[in-house]
Amino acid sequence: MGTPMYVEGGWTPSPEPPPREPRLTKRQERVLLWLIAVNVLLMFVAPIGGATVVHAVLAMVRHG
Repeated sequence: MGTPMYVEGGWTPSPEPPPREPRLTKRQERVLLWLIAVNVLLMFVAPIGGATVVHAVLAMVRHG
């Protein structure tokens, strides 16, 4: 005869892993969302305005 297909008590499932806590704080989440929003905005503005828009904004910030 062959070997038995199942062995009684030979394997038990591992326990559930502990719940993971969020890796980002609320402040980090806000900063990340702002960075994504700015990048999306620049993705649409940069091809149209190019460096001219960036230079204009920098000139306004420097000269008040």
